[in-house]
Amino acid sequence: MYQMLIDGELVDGSASLDVVNPVTGQAFATCGRAEEDDLQRAVAAARNAFPGWAALSWTERAVYLNALADGIEERGEEIAQLLTDEQGKPLGQARFEVGASVAAFRYFSAQEMLPRVVVDEPTSRVIEHYRPIGVVAAITPWNFPLILLSVKLAAALATGNTVVAKPAPTTPLSSLLVGEVAAAILPAGVLNVIVDANDLGGLLSAHPDVAKVTFTGSTATGKKVMQSAASSLKRLTLELGGNDAAILLDDVDVDEVAPQIFNAATFNAGQVCMAAKRIYAPRAKYDALCDALANLANSAVVGDGHDPATAIGPIQNQMQFDKVMDLIEDSRRIGTIVAGGRRLNRPGFFIAPTVVRDLPDDARLVQEEQFGPVIPVLAYDDIEEVLERANDSEFGLAGTVWGKDVDRAVEVAMRIRTGTVWVNKHLDLRFDVAFGGVKQSGIGREQGDDGLREFVETHVVSIAKA
Repeated sequence: MYQMLIDGELVDGSASLDVVNPVTGQAFATCGRAEEDDLQRAVAAARNAFPGWAALSWTERAVYLNALADGIEERGEEIAQLLTDEQGKPLGQARFEVGASVAAFRYFSAQEMLPRVVVDEPTSRVIEHYRPIGVVAAITPWNFPLILLSVKLAAALATGNTVVAKPAPTTPLSSLLVGEVAAAILPAGVLNVIVDANDLGGLLSAHPDVAKVTFTGSTATGKKVMQSAASSLKRLTLELGGNDAAILLDDVDVDEVAPQIFNAATFNAGQVCMAAKRIYAPRAKYDALCDALANLANSAVVGDGHDPATAIGPIQNQMQFDKVMDLIEDSRRIGTIVAGGRRLNRPGFFIAPTVVRDLPDDARLVQEEQFGPVIPVLAYDDIEEVLERANDSEFGLAGTVWGKDVDRAVEVAMRIRTGTVWVNKHLDLRFDVAFGGVKQSGIGREQGDDGLREFVETHVVSIAKA
């Protein structure tokens, strides 16, 4: 049984949890599961470890982070295989996620926030210092369980905070392996990894000894986290849902752009917060794009992520599978399905990549975040119209613009109300560039300088000169 990490010890916890392989729909492993007493011990351990960890210099903490990166890298293939088993993604994507996680620890270990002199006058000197906040609760989702955990851990630990991590209960195992690696490297209590059955999140985010919550997940759950954190005015970083528009301009080559759009919409079976979720094409190119995307969907290999031929794996869990199928059935009534539109006749949570055209803007598939390999394609007549439609959303996480005239494409991108817009590319995420959402797609930023600042408090010392 896979174990949790609490106060430097690997423990079974007070209960256990079966983990389902989405390829089969059957349990394949068991892990420890926390109950309230276990959570209390984890938070107390992080609180007790905080003063000693915060007192270390950035350079001293970097030694630990690099050792953690080395440990994850040494067990990289084991972690990648397990990640494919629990999440369903193709093994190549799992290996990439492991490599990116190692790189995250190495990148943040090299950062340092030095005191900054903001005023230096004959009679006054003002210096900003940056102090860690305290115990951080890191709550992560099931679509990218390893890299999203690693980015949060690396930034929180580098800045001197201690952490209680809680992965999604459907994909806890790769996170538990990180905890297993950390148990032999980090001082006791600096990192604690617990697993629940979706029953301890409120207690963790409301805990009076937790100073900050960093959460990635749905907007609905993010609102609950925010409510729980309000009792003690905790610091919050919320990276939430998206309904990202991809706008094709009228100078694109459909044959050239269609494979990139398809990949942007179906990478990780479409289970990406920043996936292309609404595709807008100029009316003159609409039929050609729908046909091209349909051909790509029909030819995509859907299967077990351990099969080298697989391009698209299953939906990760039964609940999400049911939601995606419901959106497909709703779209079937009011639009035209030109590819897919069905579950595959095999065990597990497999859905054929689906392309839907002729939907009205108020269709659920256009308004909601599908988080699956289902692509709505919509026609538009002019730029002003498509920008109004693209921006008419409660979400604002990311978006893409595709066009041969790059200057024109950038002008369009500047008018999209999201945290990130890519031009002629997609999902280019760098550790030195902050990302996050606007509107109901989140609060705060991760990565980059802004992401580091999310984990510190500014302490101002104002000095009168003699």
